[in-house]
Amino acid sequence: MARTTIDPGEPSMTEPWIFPDWPVPKQVRTAVTTRDGPGVSLPPFGRFNLGLRNGDQPDAVSSNRSVLQQALDLPALPRWLKQVHGRSVAELGPLPSSDEPQADAAVSRLPGTVLAILTADCLPVLFCADDGSAIGAAHAGWRGLAAGVLEATAEQLQVPPERQLAWLGPCIGASSYEVGEEVRAAFVGHAAAAADCFTPTRPGHWWCDLAALARQRLAAAGIARVHGGGFDTLTDPRFYSHRGEGLSSGRFASLIWLAKT
Repeated sequence: MARTTIDPGEPSMTEPWIFPDWPVPKQVRTAVTTRDGPGVSLPPFGRFNLGLRNGDQPDAVSSNRSVLQQALDLPALPRWLKQVHGRSVAELGPLPSSDEPQADAAVSRLPGTVLAILTADCLPVLFCADDGSAIGAAHAGWRGLAAGVLEATAEQLQVPPERQLAWLGPCIGASSYEVGEEVRAAFVGHAAAAADCFTPTRPGHWWCDLAALARQRLAAAGIARVHGGGFDTLTDPRFYSHRGEGLSSGRFASLIWLAKT
C-alpha cells in the first residue's frame, strides 16, 4: 500500500485509509478507516460504517468488517469491544470471538492480534512499546479520559512509560467541541493545568481541546513520545461525527496490530 512522505508525526493520507506516520518498530502496523471505504452501508451511514450499535443494518456492517480484513490484509479479524465510556482494559489474543468484551481499551503482546477502537468524535489513542513487544488501543471520550482510561492502558502494557509511544487519532477539534461546566470541572478538579485546554464561549460553556487534555494526561503518566492529533471529525467529511450527524452517525475504526514474523 502506497504512503505519502510528510513531516514526522503527521498522518499520511491514502484514501480510503489513513496510515499513521510515527516512529514505531517495523512489526507494529496501524491504520484508520474513513466513511468512504469499500463498504455497502447505505445513507445516512456513508459506505463504510463499522459500528453495530447505531442503527445500520447488521448484515451491512458484517460485510464491511469482512471487507476491512481483506482490504488491509489483516492477520486476523479485529477484536472489537463493547465500549461504554469507562476505563476497563481487556487483554486480548488473535483468536476471533463472537463476544465483544465490555471495555474501552485493549492491549496485546501476541502477533496477529488486531486491536480496534470505534469512534465518531471521541479520541482513539494507539500505544506501543518502543521494542514492539506490546500494543494498546483506547477509546477516550471525555468521560473515559477523565476516568483515566489512558493511564489504565499504559499501565496494562506493563512497559515503563519512558519506553512507550502514543498516537492520537481523529477526534472532534477544539473549535468544534462545546461542553458544559461539568466537563471542565471533571478535568480541572484532577489537575489545575487542564484549565488551559478550555476556552469560554458563553456562560457555563467552553470549547474543549480533547487532544490537548490527552497529551496532558499522557505526560503526567510519563509518556513523552506522543504523536498525531490535528484532526476535527466534525468538520472533516472523511469521518463520522456523532455531534454533527446525531443518531445516524456511523463509526470509523482505529487499528493496531503486531505483524506475524
